[in-house]
Amino acid sequence: MLAALQPRNAVTFVLLAALAAVACGDGPAPDDGRGEDADVDPQIVFWEELQELCGQAFEGRLVESEPPDSTFGASSLVMHAHYCDIAEVRIGFHVGEDRSRTWVITPTAAGLELRHDHRHEDGSADDITMYGGESLGTGTASAQDFPADQRTAELVPEAEQNVWTLRLHPDSVFVYALRREGSDRRFRVDFDLTSPVSQRPLPWGGAR
Repeated sequence: MLAALQPRNAVTFVLLAALAAVACGDGPAPDDGRGEDADVDPQIVFWEELQELCGQAFEGRLVESEPPDSTFGASSLVMHAHYCDIAEVRIGFHVGEDRSRTWVITPTAAGLELRHDHRHEDGSADDITMYGGESLGTGTASAQDFPADQRTAELVPEAEQNVWTLRLHPDSVFVYALRREGSDRRFRVDFDLTSPVSQRPLPWGGAR
């Protein structure tokens, strides 16, 4: 656990957002006015539990895929939280020997943001990369939804109605899921947090 994440209150999360904004050159985040005695923001709890996965890898299983995807169904699926700091968590999603996928979660002034960093084996960015969106409301301490944003809709028009979900139940399961509103499109992988596996090589393209 990063000491800078204590105590668990709304002020801490605003500080995280401010640090992330400064790191990105966006200036300070606004004061939300909730004060030191405000109730714990569920996104702070979610963020801290996410940080607890740092340096660990876990095997997953395909729970749902509509339409069916033979690649995911026939491959080993492993998540590896290989990079974490106060302003970013990066989780490589390894599909067999394919290390092209990384989930990037960051705190923002509005909450949390999920991006999908896709790379080729030589480290170069895929044509379709960094899509995703910001969290919907505050969510809960164990689940956050991320509707596709305008950037995603412009990059992948058919994904305009996508909603990605991350669920985290400490010492139990981490879930990555996708649904496409108004369609049958569904995808879900459950990762077993009770049995860490060996760390994986870094995703293609980077030290982080």
